[in-house]
Amino acid sequence: MAGEASFHAGAEPELATVEPGRLAETASVPWRHRPDARALRRRGWRWTAWTVAISTPFFVVAGVLIALEPMLFPVSIWSVAHGVAIPALYARRGARSVVPLGSARSSAGREDPAAGRMALGLLGDLVGHESRELVETTGLVLERGELGVWLLGERGAMLVRSGGRRTECWCVRIGDASELPAADRISHLLLALREDELGFATVANMDFSGATWRVRRRMERRSRPALDAAVDAAKRG
Repeated sequence: MAGEASFHAGAEPELATVEPGRLAETASVPWRHRPDARALRRRGWRWTAWTVAISTPFFVVAGVLIALEPMLFPVSIWSVAHGVAIPALYARRGARSVVPLGSARSSAGREDPAAGRMALGLLGDLVGHESRELVETTGLVLERGELGVWLLGERGAMLVRSGGRRTECWCVRIGDASELPAADRISHLLLALREDELGFATVANMDFSGATWRVRRRMERRSRPALDAAVDAAKRG
């Protein structure tokens, strides 16, 4: 993957591997520690704590208004709705950071059909039979890793943690990939993940961490079976 892409530490990092066993782009983010499962758990709980801290005041305001004046019930409902909407909006942003192959936001419709078929065939050679069928039906590639079970799209990735109850969404893409078929972009992400999973998680930006069911509700309907398969794999360990 050398020379084909590069990670950036911006809102949407980009990928490439240079030396075997290590993503060279980790050197561009020296302030980030290579995460292990425990570090990711702590980060996930911090994300949850931040979400609770933002949402809770709306529920408190609703309760205070009802206590002061029951006639303010409609305003209280408005406040509760805002508190409920905040986690849903975070989950939606996380789900949208992952672009499945063949989705409305995919670049597959703008590529040369022959190149697209060849790229899809090469992607199929990289994954097992189970993942090959999954990418054809859902647009996402399933890959088991040290940190959990990953789902890779043309852009972005999801990580289903052990037990399947928590899912993290990561913003990551291939840089300078305008001429690459969509399936090739997934292949590059997959190779980078296999080369250095911890480096992948170091450079990629986390867009969401929370309950799997929240993410599933915000995913495209055709891609939900991929998340279900990842949850089953995470439960099996």
